[in-house]
Amino acid sequence: MREFVVLGTASQAPTRERNHNGYVLLWDGEGLLFDPGEGTQRQMIRAGVSAHQIHRICLTHVHGDHCYGLPGVLSRMALDGVDHPVHLHYPATGEGVVRALVSVASPGVDLRLHPHGVAGAIAPGLEVHPLHHRVETYGYQLAEPAGRTMLPGRLAASGISGADVGRLQREGRLGDVRLEDVSVHRPGQRFGFVMDTAWCEGAEQIAEGADLLVTESTFAESEAELAVEYRHLTARQAGRLAARGGVRRLVLTHFSARYPDAAPLGEEARAVAEDAEVLVAEDLDRIAVPSRRRLEAVD
Repeated sequence: MREFVVLGTASQAPTRERNHNGYVLLWDGEGLLFDPGEGTQRQMIRAGVSAHQIHRICLTHVHGDHCYGLPGVLSRMALDGVDHPVHLHYPATGEGVVRALVSVASPGVDLRLHPHGVAGAIAPGLEVHPLHHRVETYGYQLAEPAGRTMLPGRLAASGISGADVGRLQREGRLGDVRLEDVSVHRPGQRFGFVMDTAWCEGAEQIAEGADLLVTESTFAESEAELAVEYRHLTARQAGRLAARGGVRRLVLTHFSARYPDAAPLGEEARAVAEDAEVLVAEDLDRIAVPSRRRLEAVD
């Protein structure tokens, strides 16, 4: 099961309709909680996300609307008896803030701290890339390894069936038949999370080839000067980011409180997003990760 759960979509200030940030990615039995702002614990209850489902907590940066819900989430984990390790990833320069937040949480969680300070892999399949905000900020990218899709017609023509198919996949060759003779390359699914940043190389890297890209969309294009001043993206920039990266599904979030209706931001993004499907996130939305990219027809 691969699904993205939206817990909150506000930016600096929550509104009556929008909670502070908070997002959960459910990916093959592992749950990743991104940027838990205030109220995340309650939003998890409303969304039907259990504390036991969270295995990693990923902070893009330590501004309050992205991390002040951390003590409540950890306390809930302790209350519910979560007994598996919980890995907390965050920018190294936020160490003081993170330790202060952790210190006021209820004890009892096997919490493992993982500060990072450079781009690269931080866990299997999970990478960080630096963004351009007012404090040290990183976006996250989760990528499934590429694989092979078996072609039934070619398998049949080669006389391979049953358990021999698995053996061929494991060993790469069965007699005169090579794995590449009866299969084609299958790209793995990719997820990207971009929050609080001006346009930058890191955001482009995260967007590249993403099946599902979640990105901030704090301002409309009419407030582009404010976006530059506070180092945020406009909705139009988010759409351009998706177009450049060949993104399949773009989720806009982190809306300024000046926009009680975020639908026009979605229209701005769609105008430039080319083939990307654009969704305007609402609190408690559940969004499927698109199925793997379809393969070209093979004879």
